Amino acid sequence: MVTTKSESAVLTIPNALSALRLLGVPVFFWLIVVPQRDGLALGILIVSAFTDWLDGYLARRLGQYSRLGELLDPMADRLYVIAALVALYLRNILPLWVVLALIARDVAMMLLLIYLKRFGYTGVPVHFVGKAATMNLLYALPLVLLGTFDGNIGVIAHNIGWAFLLWGIGMYWYAAWLYYQQVWQLRAEIRS
Repeated sequence: MVTTKSESAVLTIPNALSALRLLGVPVFFWLIVVPQRDGLALGILIVSAFTDWLDGYLARRLGQYSRLGELLDPMADRLYVIAALVALYLRNILPLWVVLALIARDVAMMLLLIYLKRFGYTGVPVHFVGKAATMNLLYALPLVLLGTFDGNIGVIAHNIGWAFLLWGIGMYWYAAWLYYQQVWQLRAEIRS
């Protein structure tokens, strides 16, 4: 039975799509690193991006919101980004500083969430900037991978991918600064 409009709903179509996305992460990583089947890896990313949009659309359309869905969806995004970063680094497509800049930001956010738990909070409202940064990275990493292909498509994808990547890194850190500001403001309200 599908539960609708419930924070405790688990068996929903959007949650099933998010779970499917999560199952694709190790396959995606393996395809890039081991057999170096970049075309298939890109195909998985395209399917993942479509199901990311579809699970949000269906959650709104069918009223199938759930706390699990709120956790699975960004987790899948983060895992794809981390898998792509590590895989592209292992293939010598990305430099180490890119990987460290993005992972350091996620560590900073993890520390912020640990701090928030002291006050009984489990998170802060998501900023548009944070969502936009994630979308930039989700566009950038496949384009950087496509940039390894021969011909004009590879050259164009490489340049556009790096533009998205640099913009995404900047926005990612700016979003973290905004989240930290929210927490300091919340902390001041708690103290007063």
